[in-house]
Amino acid sequence: MNKKVKTAELFNCETSYLLPLFEKCTYPWEMLPLIKEHIKDILKEGINGYTEIKEGILLGENVTIAPTATIIPPAILGSGTEVRPGAYLRGNVITGKNCVIGNSSEIKNSILLDKVSVPHYNYVGDSVLGNHSHMGAGSICSNLKSDGKSITIHGDEEYATGLRKIGGILADYADIGCGCVLNPGTVVGKNTSVYPLTSLRGVYPAECIVKGKDCVVKRIPF
Repeated sequence: MNKKVKTAELFNCETSYLLPLFEKCTYPWEMLPLIKEHIKDILKEGINGYTEIKEGILLGENVTIAPTATIIPPAILGSGTEVRPGAYLRGNVITGKNCVIGNSSEIKNSILLDKVSVPHYNYVGDSVLGNHSHMGAGSICSNLKSDGKSITIHGDEEYATGLRKIGGILADYADIGCGCVLNPGTVVGKNTSVYPLTSLRGVYPAECIVKGKDCVVKRIPF
């Protein structure tokens, strides 16, 4: 099974203000060090229909933010996005349209494309989440190795990233079950589902079901 890791193989980005990043970076983890400056550039230019509610925080239309949520700038939230009670956006967060950032979820230095759902007690640090991707309750993207060394992506070949912090890379329509841990630099392919309570490491192909660490089966089309 082909373990795809290139940006163009994992994502179909149609969000105009994110497209330059996705077109420029061959691999998705290359976007992570660029997020902060990319948001600052957008804040200078603005986005038609978007409003800067306070310095460094730009919101699309019909964004809802619970009173107990915390947003640290810079951040851009796409139209229709919902930020629920207790959510904590720690800065350098940019989303597409109609995302859900749920109760007590924490997001930091990450990109969420359209209709991403991180609805319950999730940690998403230094990650890229594709369109319609979903993280079940309590699933987390671990972004730092215990030895603090730079992260290598383990796919069909080894990709030395030179980065100390990489969380999860979820392709479009990836679905992560409750209580899963994505170890640093985990890549989950398009339309792949993961059973609950699974510890993930490495690169998982598209169109699969991950039933356990050593049990990955091809999804049977309906």
